Amino acid sequence: MKYFIKTFGCQQNHSDSERIESTLKSRGMTKARSIKTADYVVINTCMIRESAENRVYGLVNNLGKLKTKNLKLKVIVTGCMVGLAFRDKTGKFLKKIREAMPSADEFLPIEEIGFDNAPVRQTKENAWVPISNGCNNFCTFCVVPFTRGREISRPYQDIIKECSDLKKKGYKNITLLGQNVNSYGADLILGEKNVQVMRDLSKTYFKKQTGVESGGIPTARRLGGLVAGRAPAGGNSKQDPLAKIKPVYVKHLGRYRIPTLFPHLLEEVAKLGFEKVDFISSNPWDFSDELIDVIAKNKNITRLIHLPVQAGDDRVLKRMNRWYTANDYTNLVLKLRSKIPGIKFSTDIIVGFCGETDEEFANTVKLCKAVGFEKAYLAMYSKRPMTAATRNLKDDVPHTTKEKRWLILEKLINHPYLRKK
Repeated sequence: MKYFIKTFGCQQNHSDSERIESTLKSRGMTKARSIKTADYVVINTCMIRESAENRVYGLVNNLGKLKTKNLKLKVIVTGCMVGLAFRDKTGKFLKKIREAMPSADEFLPIEEIGFDNAPVRQTKENAWVPISNGCNNFCTFCVVPFTRGREISRPYQDIIKECSDLKKKGYKNITLLGQNVNSYGADLILGEKNVQVMRDLSKTYFKKQTGVESGGIPTARRLGGLVAGRAPAGGNSKQDPLAKIKPVYVKHLGRYRIPTLFPHLLEEVAKLGFEKVDFISSNPWDFSDELIDVIAKNKNITRLIHLPVQAGDDRVLKRMNRWYTANDYTNLVLKLRSKIPGIKFSTDIIVGFCGETDEEFANTVKLCKAVGFEKAYLAMYSKRPMTAATRNLKDDVPHTTKEKRWLILEKLINHPYLRKK
């Protein structure tokens, strides 16, 4: 059989598709030159925006027409839309996509793919390496916690081994992937049952690994010990490679948040000798001083940091459940610039979020001018199933206003030469 994979969405989805392709090849399938000549089509979906979801519906329905000419054709839908459908306990979303895509033969959770086969890389120089999956932050606009579930970290040594193998094979550039890479390892340290256990499927994205902490959530005394530099409780250094690593706690809004192993992981990967080590995506409130120091010390770590701000107004950020102010964000940018010469920033911004006024949008413009982003991924707000914004807030900014605000930022950041036009 000949297969064809169509991928929508982010780099993590494209990384998932590399593993899907490996699985299909292991079954003896060969790659079709186009979707029209395939017998087995896999659609890896995205639903971060309504427009992405609608493109999936359109494609699958068009494939239904091909089925009349190719009776062998099978259509498999996977990715984020299926993740949400299987996590929706009401069954409503699964019913919706079945009705909207009657040509689909199977809806397959991405967790079924696994890491048993090496991914089919798209280039010989650049490689994506997933280090975590899912998110625990529950920004009110974001559907990711429901499409991918809670944040689960990949075993530390599995990541290092994959990166080492890639270096031996001659790969020059590597990108570490996760919905929130800089909180990597929280579940390995605290234990998976102590980090938001809802939203799980029967199969997890990564194989389970025993963490550093086996005794549950640290007490204040134990937390103080970790921050002060004492060895973490639990674990055996002869059996558990993580037992030697001191977790990093980021102090934010006057309290310590979750522990992270990301600074250690990033430094160990950087020391393997790649020409460039990149990572996406990172969260402003988990960007520790230790992480900044690691980036500063290792010249091969990217100098273009993707740091999603989403909005530049404190009231909008609060409605979004983003745990920082515009001032917090700009102060972090200033700190990074003071310690890492030549650093640049890209970002994500949503325009027209629920209740956004002209004044609130003007504050976003003000922040963008102050930071001077190299690039911005801009989106007009759209309702997403199961999110807090859809349930509790009113999508009351007219579409025409969203379009105008999007264009203002597009000209300001991505096409500055158009500002006067």
